[in-house]
Amino acid sequence: MPRGGLNSLSSNYWKAQKERILSSRDRIRAKDTVIANGRIIPETDDLVIGLGRRLQAVVLFLDLCKFSHRRAETELEQDLLLRILNLFFTEMVHVVEDYGGVVEKNTGDGLMAYFVADPLWDCDVRQRAVAAALTMFSSANFIINPILELTPTDPVKFRVCMDYGWVSIARMGAAHRFNNIVAVGTTANIASKMLNFAGENSILLGDAMLGGLPPDWLKRFVQLKTEESGWIYRESNVPYRFWEYRGRWTQPQS
Repeated sequence: MPRGGLNSLSSNYWKAQKERILSSRDRIRAKDTVIANGRIIPETDDLVIGLGRRLQAVVLFLDLCKFSHRRAETELEQDLLLRILNLFFTEMVHVVEDYGGVVEKNTGDGLMAYFVADPLWDCDVRQRAVAAALTMFSSANFIINPILELTPTDPVKFRVCMDYGWVSIARMGAAHRFNNIVAVGTTANIASKMLNFAGENSILLGDAMLGGLPPDWLKRFVQLKTEESGWIYRESNVPYRFWEYRGRWTQPQS
């Protein structure tokens, strides 16, 4: 759990995060090869197939920008790309967990995560999820991308979208074959579709996210992105708005 509150990135967390990423880099660099035959199937034993749990949550999607533009044809190109993804997503999963979230899935060029209310945190879950997104960008901008600048590849650019509301977390699929954990509900649908509106290196929020953010965050960093989202909730006749969060953590002093 990050210490020092959610209004800034503490120097202690920054130092620990930097050490963690550098250690991850060294492990990846030390491997002779990261390409191998076979598949790794994630364990999904927390729920019985066909059953789910309904809860209020922030649903977060992270998506790498222009992922398909990266060269990945030769074995060397695929090897380098896999190392980059390993470094990036290993840290993104750590950040989600550091802020009390749970990663549902890694899609290869993105991830999906949930954040739910937790009495161990003295703030709204929506503020905690935004703080996690800010930490994702700080780790990429100040640690991961400087590492990548030393390799023959482009820096990592991505976007984060999130919305808040009721979802049902369920296990879907066929027994003894393919099955997985999925989020069912409008909140998850909107958070995913928001990626179509999000620009490079941006944080996009659904309207319901704003109610959990501190007033100074709203005043200083939140700007309307669009009222033409195409979404209208049944209890409302007005379009569901998307907002861009413009603030970022500054780099803590080492």
